[in-house]
Amino acid sequence: MKLTKKELSWALYDVGNSAFYTTVMAGFFPVFFKQFWHPSTDPTVSTFHLGLTNSLAALAVAIMAPLIGSIADLAGIKRPFLIFFSILGIVSALLFPFVGKGEYQVAMWLFGLGMVGASTAASIYDSQLTDVTSKKNYHKLSALGYSLGYLGGGLLFALNVAMTLKPTFFGLNDATEAVQLSFLTVGVWWALFSLPIILNVKDSQESQNIKIPEAVKNGFLQIKQTVLSILGKKQLLLFLLAYWFYIDGVGTVMRMAVDYGMSLGFESSDLITALLLVQFLGFPAALLFGRLGDKYGAKLGIYLGIYAYATVTVYAYFMTSKIDFFIIAALVGLVQGGIQSLSRSMYANLIPQNRSAEFFGFYNMLGKFAAIIGPVLMGGVGHITGSTRLSILSILVLFIIGGTLLSRVKVDN
Repeated sequence: MKLTKKELSWALYDVGNSAFYTTVMAGFFPVFFKQFWHPSTDPTVSTFHLGLTNSLAALAVAIMAPLIGSIADLAGIKRPFLIFFSILGIVSALLFPFVGKGEYQVAMWLFGLGMVGASTAASIYDSQLTDVTSKKNYHKLSALGYSLGYLGGGLLFALNVAMTLKPTFFGLNDATEAVQLSFLTVGVWWALFSLPIILNVKDSQESQNIKIPEAVKNGFLQIKQTVLSILGKKQLLLFLLAYWFYIDGVGTVMRMAVDYGMSLGFESSDLITALLLVQFLGFPAALLFGRLGDKYGAKLGIYLGIYAYATVTVYAYFMTSKIDFFIIAALVGLVQGGIQSLSRSMYANLIPQNRSAEFFGFYNMLGKFAAIIGPVLMGGVGHITGSTRLSILSILVLFIIGGTLLSRVKVDN
């Protein structure tokens, strides 16, 4: 696939945005929050505060995403929204090093704002897929974006890990300074890789191009129309329902694997190694899934992802050793980017192109509400049966339902 300047610029944005998710959200913030910003407290208190911040940020994005998408389409301002929410996330990352020890409230606010910025910017970015390329290239370009995100996020995270392990080699006093500098590198990295999409991807001229106040007013009305449109399009509704179930399963399995690994007494270095494994396997795997989707259709690739995650769930039921944990991480790395990228491109094929931000707002809303059913299901089964392993196995239900609903969705490719 020969890339145009717009296509390459769009794909490169994921390199910057992914750094926030990898280094900040998944890597350093949770540990640094407990050890530096929220020290000498009951661990359950800091866990509650961290979980509360994550949940409130996700809820804010879920509520805002459809409205922001509608306004972006009506007023033709996807690019300004992308810039604004990217800056919100970038500035949050740049300010982390200046939060003093014990100032957990400030850290919570910054993290929440950063998550809102990163997630909302990602929603707008997803919707631009339909603006930068033709339908025949959706699968390949979507996969390229995810693969570059895994590679870029993984490379920066690997550097950040090296900084924390050998701080003096980088001219730093200790691991605390290394983590603080890592937060700065995320902000700079994200800003640099945002420049191509800001400079080269302009807003579509097909929007109604109305003034922003009127777009806000009409945006609320448009949400109702969007819901009615989705309810009136059987294939689109079936896909969204299928996506909700299998992505809920994906999110639950990911959370279960880490928590289960910790319960087996694995070291934090093992968890970081597993995360790096997921990142670097995700790079080539996402590209392969893009080719698979282009040749055989997105449904087949998503089915393979669902099957692999179901296998991971069963494997986790029997997991007893560190090697098992790394095998699970490898399986996740091989399919995580693929199932995400093909879901995005398949959805892009089902929606009106001139209302992509609006429809992707709902798509990302479902993504933020993911992993709601799974934890409740696990908790209920565990409580009734008294078996943690059976509670893990119950997640298979989500993949079975998601796969069954997906089988009823009819698409051209």
